[in-house]
Amino acid sequence: MSVAQTPTAARAPATALAEWRFPVEGMTCASCVARVEKALAGTPGVAAASVNFATEEASVKAEGGVSMATLKAAVEKAGYAVGEQSLRLGIGDMTCASCVSRVEKALRQVPGVLSAEVNLATETAEVKTAGGGNTLRQLLAAVDKAGYRAWEMQAVSTQAGAAAKPGASWWPIALAAAFSAPLALPMFGMLAGKSWMLDGWLQWMLATPVQFWLGARFYKAGWKAVRAGTGNMDLLVAIGTSAAYGLSVYQLLVHGDHGMAHLYFEASAVVITLVLLGKWMEARAKRQTTEAIRALNALRPETARRRLDGQDQDIAIAEVRVGDLIVVRPGERIAVDGEIIEGATEVDESLITGESLPVNKHAGDHVTGGAVNAEGLIVVRTTAVGAESTLARIVRMVESAQAKKAPIQRLVDQVSAVFVPVVLVIAAITLLGWGLATGNWETAILNAVAVLVIACPCALGLATPTAIMAGTGVAAKHGILIKDAEALEVAHKVKIVAFDKTGTLTEGKPELVALEPLGESRESREAVLAWAAAIQAGSEHPLARAVTALALKERVGVPGASQVRAVAGRGMSALVEGRELRLGSPRFMQELGVDMS
Repeated sequence: MSVAQTPTAARAPATALAEWRFPVEGMTCASCVARVEKALAGTPGVAAASVNFATEEASVKAEGGVSMATLKAAVEKAGYAVGEQSLRLGIGDMTCASCVSRVEKALRQVPGVLSAEVNLATETAEVKTAGGGNTLRQLLAAVDKAGYRAWEMQAVSTQAGAAAKPGASWWPIALAAAFSAPLALPMFGMLAGKSWMLDGWLQWMLATPVQFWLGARFYKAGWKAVRAGTGNMDLLVAIGTSAAYGLSVYQLLVHGDHGMAHLYFEASAVVITLVLLGKWMEARAKRQTTEAIRALNALRPETARRRLDGQDQDIAIAEVRVGDLIVVRPGERIAVDGEIIEGATEVDESLITGESLPVNKHAGDHVTGGAVNAEGLIVVRTTAVGAESTLARIVRMVESAQAKKAPIQRLVDQVSAVFVPVVLVIAAITLLGWGLATGNWETAILNAVAVLVIACPCALGLATPTAIMAGTGVAAKHGILIKDAEALEVAHKVKIVAFDKTGTLTEGKPELVALEPLGESRESREAVLAWAAAIQAGSEHPLARAVTALALKERVGVPGASQVRAVAGRGMSALVEGRELRLGSPRFMQELGVDMS
């Protein structure tokens, strides 16, 4: 189903009618059709509306000023719903908060778009459209026309350890610093009464590569902004540093033969170096805040062992289909959501439930992809793969929370939308005010440059989304999933927290707090502890670690064990100091006929 303006409507005069087509959900009979048609026809600006009950599609002819949001509101008021589709786009070449508002504006102007939210920190856009069809192509074209790059993002990476985005290169900053240092150091010499000033032409040779090679990114991004009829941080930097550089070149050409001219090459070079450093730190911070997503993706194995016609074969996780039989060996992560059809084991599901202790699983029990199979070999029938798996849904929830905007961020976006034009106006007023008032246009230009380069709106766009990403990322690492940014913003108002699962309120690791052997002598207790530690010395089970930790703490000598064998879902058996020992659950003891009364 597609939502689009007809080509003729797009080329026609403003008075021509545009045609909209979109799906309508919730209709059950012919009277529903009449109700929806009446609601749409009654919307101001709508010339004609027709609804097809068989295809559940509405066709509307309306004036150019009518938006999809208006039509959606009319359908919902009638008691029905417009079919929605959510798209996630990657957005490239954004540099500041004003870029966010520009991309959002371009996306919202695409026919069929209900809402669009762009996040500078994650460099993503969350777009809701009515229907689907060619809307994606229109969205990508709209972003490209606005001067940025866009691409469709997959909901969840198919690779377990979704590769981290390469960090920004550090060498441009190092090179810019190397060129800028000889220009800036003479200023410190002046404080000590020393004259370390370089020759004017040597200063020009050092500043030029910084300005036009290492700083080329600011000119490119600034030019895109000018072509789009707007401004951004890069434009401020380009204008400011170019003014300082141009003034220095002018002074060098005009006054260079009459002694040392007043040059400001160090100002332009140092500003570009510092902004490049800020950009590198910004990219590094963005990369670190997405570690939670990468950590969750890393829980998903890259391969699975599929059993087909009695043969086991390792295949890529993307090739697994619902109904496939997957073999999971002890110690491996379960590759898919599914149901055990063969075998018994203990499964560490702490990533889902928060429970620190493994859970006994038998044939017929459900297991979750990403959980760890502790002991036995099991065969699992796949019930969910890819984006429908539990782990994928958790990843989506964290990504959604990081991409959503907090209420305070919407206010910031409103400010940043007019920030750059206001800064340019203030810089112009500064230039004219100082120049006309003092007649010293050299100082006027420097003060205007200061306004331009200091007033970069980077922090406006990055502070809130970066804080949200950091908060949701840290929470995800500790097993806490935050639904959206608004919930995180109002969390500071929480006074009381109620937990309905007392079993999860633990340190995450068991501790042996009581040992009661049959008999009251200390030797008997030490012997029991030593035997238990011997049986479990090579086990990674949380309960085994608790026993061995107590033996180490009490400096109990642990004898060697042989013929160690795990009894799935029950416990362990071994031969210690000539004794055949069993260790396990109460059910295991009952099966062995042990009197525990």
